[in-house]
Amino acid sequence: MTTTTELTLFADYFQIHVCDADGHGDLSESWTQQAVADHLAVAQDALGIGTTVNVNVFVTVALLSQEPSDDSPAFDHVVEAGLDVPSGRLMVLGCTDYGPDAATFDVASGWNRVRVSQSNLAQAVQADVDSDQSPETTEKVRIQVWAAPESPAAVIKRWSR
Repeated sequence: MTTTTELTLFADYFQIHVCDADGHGDLSESWTQQAVADHLAVAQDALGIGTTVNVNVFVTVALLSQEPSDDSPAFDHVVEAGLDVPSGRLMVLGCTDYGPDAATFDVASGWNRVRVSQSNLAQAVQADVDSDQSPETTEKVRIQVWAAPESPAAVIKRWSR
């Protein structure tokens, strides 16, 4: 069974966050040069997803019962990482959004795997601050989540300017 939700989030500071709703979500030490290149900052209870633009992006959150098949050829950039969600409530928000107003999702309590697939990146970069003015130029971020043991982050497909 898959549950899918569509969001539009402001990617302030070129990032959106996925974290345990009751966690600290501190990514301050996680945004290394490598994390910026990978579009993914990792802390135990939080992930920072790097975007190519500092405006609204389209986000699809898909809650899955098992690991999905690899469809990375359909995307520009794909990464994944383990995320500890001890509360069983996952929060998805722009990095400067107010947590209590953020979208939350019920997931398996404990470790989950999060796959982030991004598309429309070249078009978004070219349109820059106007990228969210048209669906053809708006960056798209798909976040897939399923219960899985703890495992390290991985870049499945890399996009670079």
